[in-house]
Amino acid sequence: MREILTLQIGQCGNQIGAAFWENIIQEHGIDADGKFVGHNSNQIERANVYFTEATNKRYVPRVVAVDLEPGVLNSIRESKYGRLFRPESMVSANNGAGNNWAKGFYTEGAELLDSVLDIIRHDVENCDLLSGFQLCHSIGGGTGSGMGSLMLQKIREEYPDRMVSTFTVMPSQSSSEAVIEPYNSVLSIHHLIENSDMTFCLDNDALTRICLDSLKIKSPVHRDLNSLVAKVMSGVTTSLRFPGQLNADMRKLAVNMVPFPRLHFLLSGIAPLTGVQAMSYRNITVPDLCQQMYGAQNMLVNTDPRHGRYLTCATMFRGKVSLKECEDTISSYTAKNQSSFVEWIPNSTQIAVCDVPPVDMDIAATFLGNNTAIQETFCRFGEQFSKIFKRKAFIHWFTDEGMDEMEFTEAESNINDLINEYKQYQDAGVEDEEYAAYDEGGYEGEAGGGDDMHVDEHADDEY
Repeated sequence: MREILTLQIGQCGNQIGAAFWENIIQEHGIDADGKFVGHNSNQIERANVYFTEATNKRYVPRVVAVDLEPGVLNSIRESKYGRLFRPESMVSANNGAGNNWAKGFYTEGAELLDSVLDIIRHDVENCDLLSGFQLCHSIGGGTGSGMGSLMLQKIREEYPDRMVSTFTVMPSQSSSEAVIEPYNSVLSIHHLIENSDMTFCLDNDALTRICLDSLKIKSPVHRDLNSLVAKVMSGVTTSLRFPGQLNADMRKLAVNMVPFPRLHFLLSGIAPLTGVQAMSYRNITVPDLCQQMYGAQNMLVNTDPRHGRYLTCATMFRGKVSLKECEDTISSYTAKNQSSFVEWIPNSTQIAVCDVPPVDMDIAATFLGNNTAIQETFCRFGEQFSKIFKRKAFIHWFTDEGMDEMEFTEAESNINDLINEYKQYQDAGVEDEEYAAYDEGGYEGEAGGGDDMHVDEHADDEY
């Protein structure tokens, strides 16, 4: 089977991960002791995507949870589902990273690295066919950003042919938990650009807005926000875990979603998003799901997709829905909103349909979009970074951990290049430079050396 190994790093990563396991355990009909108590064989047939089967048919989550302070991991151990997790799969130190990327990457995180990699190797060797890794972390603090970057780098080195997807919580626009958040964020994004295959962007502003406006929760707490993220995480891999009419896996998803290797930062959304009281007054249909999925107010990151254009999209429907109806609805939506999609990628929406709905729902959908508007988030980080880096403020906390000042410059340059690439492809049309070369007879060599140059540029863009 195509197994997935989950890595949870830092406080935020572990809290999101805990919510995800709660969600997935219910979907697969597994109780707090790891025993199958469901009524449908479909629930457990492919549970080994996320679970290892131990003795006495006990299902154990395939996860490695890491933090540089023990608090969050202790609370997971003591929770309702704490007995599910293998004790050695939870690794913690006592010092913490103090909101410092360099501590997570160079000192405190590096000390824990070898023991964490040993556990990962053990889990990978016990897999029949590892599909890839999914990493949960935030990039505003120290552990999730610094040690998360280090883990990504090491996994890419050891398992270069496996997929790596990350669920990355970006710092909020409205509230900052640390003054040096811009440094941590830009340094992390620098590593995400190079070492991740797909990054699902999330932020607390957007999650809070959805809880208040769509779910009508008056005072949302972190548990409410984490359950939204958990639904996206389970929705992305639903085709791997349950039988369906049209399947997708991590690699198939990445092949369809990422047209250029650096542009792999995705918007995500889920539907239906309706308050508990209003749910009984509505009959959710496929067009309703489609309308909500593409709605700007339902994105899990604080970016308005109307400010950019979609390069690619993926929609995963769950429940008793007609495949034809899903295809017709998506086709109709894209035809009506052609200006929202780049015209040089035809049929840019991938559809997957799974027969098993989420718990307590009849039908549901998960949406992923590769939209050029995500550059707004990176612009915000870049501007904040350059303001404090201009005066070299707070730099000593990083250089004291053994970091070189050049790394800041490289990270800033990399994020600026990424923003420019998004702008370039947002404005590109079918008849632009590279294509014009062929129209002028580039294949026959009629236009001379200039065309050769165009063809080479085009090849670089492709690969």
